[in-house]
Amino acid sequence: MLVMVIERFKNRDAAAVYRRLRTRGRMVPDNIAFVGSWVELNWDRCFQLMECARVEDLEAWAREWRDLVDFEFVPVIPGKDAAARFAG
Repeated sequence: MLVMVIERFKNRDAAAVYRRLRTRGRMVPDNIAFVGSWVELNWDRCFQLMECARVEDLEAWAREWRDLVDFEFVPVIPGKDAAARFAG
């Protein structure tokens, strides 16, 4: 399953997140695949696309970051799959 992870940097402190990323890595468990990430230009949020079997699998990873980030997990499907579902 694909999951859009919406991260809100606590205290708008993206620098703290990137310091940890640099020193400890992404810390993603083996059962989760990191697909890509995008950051808002105002540094408020990061959007990461992850692949995993269940949304609950993301909790172990999120625990490593919760002191710096608030998370929202949104299961998603590619737009082409959504279009096919409603095609007829």
